[in-house]
Amino acid sequence: MIREPFIETDGIHNFRDYGGWETANGARVKTGLLWRSGQHVDASDDDLKAIGSLHIRTVIDLRGQSERERNPCRRIEGFDGEVVFYDGETSSSPPHMDVDAETTTAEFARKRMITVYTRMPRNPAMTEMFGRYLKILADREGASLVHCFAGKDRTGIAAMLLLHILGVDRDRQMAEFLRTNDAPSMDVLAAQSVPGIEARLGRKLDDDAVKALLGVQEDYLATFWKEVEADHGSLDRYIEDALGVDEPLRERLRSAYLA
Repeated sequence: MIREPFIETDGIHNFRDYGGWETANGARVKTGLLWRSGQHVDASDDDLKAIGSLHIRTVIDLRGQSERERNPCRRIEGFDGEVVFYDGETSSSPPHMDVDAETTTAEFARKRMITVYTRMPRNPAMTEMFGRYLKILADREGASLVHCFAGKDRTGIAAMLLLHILGVDRDRQMAEFLRTNDAPSMDVLAAQSVPGIEARLGRKLDDDAVKALLGVQEDYLATFWKEVEADHGSLDRYIEDALGVDEPLRERLRSAYLA
């Protein structure tokens, strides 16, 4: 496991390398190729300079069209890689901002996030984007970045799916998912999120509710696994049947990203 996965940033939340994990058979996921983060709308010039040194060739933006229009991401000047996105909406709003009038306490906030993860496996747009992400990783060389708004829910599932294919066990998949809570940039996400959530609710959130919405919990990922298994029997069947990732493609991913 890599010791320092996070890149220090001024205006990007949760920017980190999610490689470095050991697999069940003793191989290790390569580092320096698989990056994940939140959106880059508030990226500073120093952030862009740091990103430029990573030689990222492909950016997979999991946000929907309205999210991209409201929060256009800054990219490195002269970036000549490819930015891949969904032509339409991937969700009604960023998952952690999909709140209702009751979402003011930690318990209600947690329930809202559980609902997000219950729906995500059956969201056609996200199913398409998860499949596209995995296929792009198999087809393109060089480093990639996957991001959404907060870099924790949609992005967290995308990262988990690849780690599963590569043979990383569930305990380590969960550890990577929960590492979001250690991000040193939570103030960036709070500034981008909390005012809008509170305006939508017409009231203040308590501190624990903010934590439940802006962070992740074991129940969130466990809910995704449970719903996938209810519909498909196993995560492997979901990956093959819903995402279109067959064994030859899985082997290409293992060849590209394991050392």
